[in-house]
Amino acid sequence: MATDDLRAYLEAAVEAARLGADVLEQWRTRFQVREKGRYDLVTEADVGSQHAIQAHLKKRFPAHDFVGEEAPVEQRQKPGPDAPPTWIVDPLDGTTNYVHDVPMYCVSIGLQDRGELVVGVVFDPRQQEMFSAARGSGAFLNGHRLNVSLVKTLDEALLSTGFPPDTQRMERALQWWRQFSFNTQALRRTGSTALNLAYLAAGRFDGYWAFDNHAWDVAGGVVLVREAGGLVTRTDGSEFDAFAPDCLAANPSLHPVMLDMLRKGLV
Repeated sequence: MATDDLRAYLEAAVEAARLGADVLEQWRTRFQVREKGRYDLVTEADVGSQHAIQAHLKKRFPAHDFVGEEAPVEQRQKPGPDAPPTWIVDPLDGTTNYVHDVPMYCVSIGLQDRGELVVGVVFDPRQQEMFSAARGSGAFLNGHRLNVSLVKTLDEALLSTGFPPDTQRMERALQWWRQFSFNTQALRRTGSTALNLAYLAAGRFDGYWAFDNHAWDVAGGVVLVREAGGLVTRTDGSEFDAFAPDCLAANPSLHPVMLDMLRKGLV
């Protein structure tokens, strides 16, 4: 993909993220909550945010496909090998935080082309932090270049993770929370996978692991981490797949250490 094309796609993604975030902030004090499932909150805000993002990107690039969290299930499938460039969007990552007015949520936008994530944007409207990256061009926060941390050992590391909303699937996450808590400086569970990855790219966190992601949770953040010098794989060390549920991301020193622990299993 040509550099000029990537630049245009990144510019459009930044614009779309701001439009989506504007919707979130307009709704923030007046939305009504309903439930998609017992544990999965959704609001008028994230539906409106996705509509604004999709409309902007479709206008700019009518030949592109779109996968969004709030789309029907049949429209959230992994793109095939011959699919056009596909936008993968979470219009509101950190919905529970948003519902409780906890200022830790964001808009996440990634672009996948021929199976590869090439553009990533994560925008936090409360902190006014725009994380952005395109393949081969570096990662940035409000225009300032990002690099992952230089932390080399787990006992110095601040790691982050995410838990599944369904408590029946939470046991594995809790076991690994315990395991890593005995081997690291500290752990964080922010409630936003996209922000976890953006903070890793910014050197705020040193590593991230989780077993129950969705593509729209990680598509934007993975590009940020890679362009900031980090490594991203599945938790068994195999090639990362945004449409697979597990993810291990860290700076180059910690990634093999965390991978070794995950491969060995709980001890």
